[in-house]
Amino acid sequence: MKLIIAIIKPFKLEEVKEALSEIGIEGMTVTEVKGFGRQKGHTEIYRGSEYTVDFLPKVKVEVAVHDDIVAKAIATISEAAKTGKIGDGKVFVLPLEQALRIRTGEQGDAVL
Repeated sequence: MKLIIAIIKPFKLEEVKEALSEIGIEGMTVTEVKGFGRQKGHTEIYRGSEYTVDFLPKVKVEVAVHDDIVAKAIATISEAAKTGKIGDGKVFVLPLEQALRIRTGEQGDAVL
């Protein structure tokens, strides 16, 4: 099992959710986060004063998947989240050693 963590632009969340659903991934965790990468934020003008926004709003999507669909899930997220502009986000893949469904006590792959 793997845990896929994707940091994406907020307006792309619905597209990513629908795309993952189409390939059979239904469960996910979504968190509103702030951060910056190479784009280093941007400047805005508010009431005539210029200020720098260092941390930009993003969405973190976490999905636990079976090993055999990791590549397909990554490709799906990448295609759905891509705008072609700086700040599209990143995808990270981590090994998921154990999973437990609290209600039933099921463990391992059965949880997914």
